[in-house]
Amino acid sequence: MVPRGVLRVLTLALAAALAALGSLLLIAWKLYLRGTDTDRDGWWERELRELQDGAPHGDTLDWRQVLVLGLDGAGKSSVLHYICSQTARERMAPTLGFNSAQLCIGGLEIDLLEVGGSQNPRSYWPLYLGQAHVLVFVVDSVDRPRLLTARQELHTLLAMEPRLPLVVLANKQDKSDALSVAELWEELALHTLSEQREVFLLPTSATWASLSTDTSILHVKNLLVTLLSRP
Repeated sequence: MVPRGVLRVLTLALAAALAALGSLLLIAWKLYLRGTDTDRDGWWERELRELQDGAPHGDTLDWRQVLVLGLDGAGKSSVLHYICSQTARERMAPTLGFNSAQLCIGGLEIDLLEVGGSQNPRSYWPLYLGQAHVLVFVVDSVDRPRLLTARQELHTLLAMEPRLPLVVLANKQDKSDALSVAELWEELALHTLSEQREVFLLPTSATWASLSTDTSILHVKNLLVTLLSRP
């Protein structure tokens, strides 16, 4: 009989392998649907154009894109949901590839594009920066062990786009053990960023119960509309 501990290790290893295989299969399937073109950079550019062209464009609406990134489990999908729809959701499925939502408000057509935050999708994050007007980076305020990883990933992105406005969301502030905004400002080394970049750090709780509180996602929505409305 195989010891229980060995079985647990094998199970975790198998789950990780299946997750990685799933991401690869998703990419392979998309490439297959697009014919024999294997230029990966070109494919991602076409993917962005399709997301943009597929949304309804009004004659008086200006198109803007918000890129929503962050480690897996930070709450990115919930943020997108409550920015675009104030309906209760008990659970959000993890984003394995990408997720998008559209919001038409104040003369703007805002395309919110979320890319998965597990290790494999993170390698594609830089390919989406060029189209973005604002970068939203979601951080799990409770996930202390991975704050260093979040900081490294964030600063790597910012080095590629030195002037892109940054909105950091200190998410899950409804949890009793959440780090404060002041603590996350230091942990993420936001004080080291250039003064030429606009940086905002907002406490958020991407939950239905928090929509009427100081950590409501609606504050993020208002900030994005303000930033994107400028000429």
